[in-house]
Amino acid sequence: MAGMLEGKVALVTGAGQGIGEAAALLMAREGARVVVAEISADTGERTAAQIAKAGGQALFVPIDVSKEDQIARLIKVAVDTYGRLDCAFNNAGFGNELKSTADLDPADWDRVHNVVLRGTFLCMKHQIPAMLAGGGGAIVNNSSNAALRAVPLQGAYSAAKAGIIGLSRTTAVEYAAKGLRINVICPGLIRTPTIRQFEAQGVDWSKTVNMPIGRPGEPHEVAEVAVWLCSPRSSYVTGQVLSVDGGMTAL
Repeated sequence: MAGMLEGKVALVTGAGQGIGEAAALLMAREGARVVVAEISADTGERTAAQIAKAGGQALFVPIDVSKEDQIARLIKVAVDTYGRLDCAFNNAGFGNELKSTADLDPADWDRVHNVVLRGTFLCMKHQIPAMLAGGGGAIVNNSSNAALRAVPLQGAYSAAKAGIIGLSRTTAVEYAAKGLRINVICPGLIRTPTIRQFEAQGVDWSKTVNMPIGRPGEPHEVAEVAVWLCSPRSSYVTGQVLSVDGGMTAL
């Protein structure tokens, strides 16, 4: 049976580890040719090599999503190499230092927003024309349940991730009639490398975070949702925000 993304060209930012890596690998397994965009050459090349080893097609492009010239080059390389761009998972991002709002350094605020919110905007700005040239496509933007509920000491991150939701909904409506779908996922506590570092130090999330499902999520569980939203199987879904958090935001 054909995969969900058979014959598609897909792009993933922040594809070197965690959710982005899982999404890139799954997209390849589902039949896509994958553009692996990542600021770290070591991890980005590793993801592309994993795809190639499994028999898929992947292209690694080093990228800082806060730089528009690099985003423009990324999309050009993708289209020049594979002839089109059908879907994208804008996943790159990171959090601020754990500080209350009054103690946040404006430079830290700018650093987070430049990558998380500005980066998502720049990616969409250049992805949209490329997709429309091919007749349409699908974009999935990675927000966070920190955009939907209070997460103390993460003000810059929460604000940037909430901005992604507003931007995505607006853009989804702007392009819905042109064959372009845009959706958002909001992961909860996911066992990315950062979270695993805390676990190695003895943190027991079941005692510190109220998770109805009883455990943190795994990167592949978020990737499954992102890939479905990128695929034609979600053809009537646009402008939506989907939590992937084990029920945390339902509390």
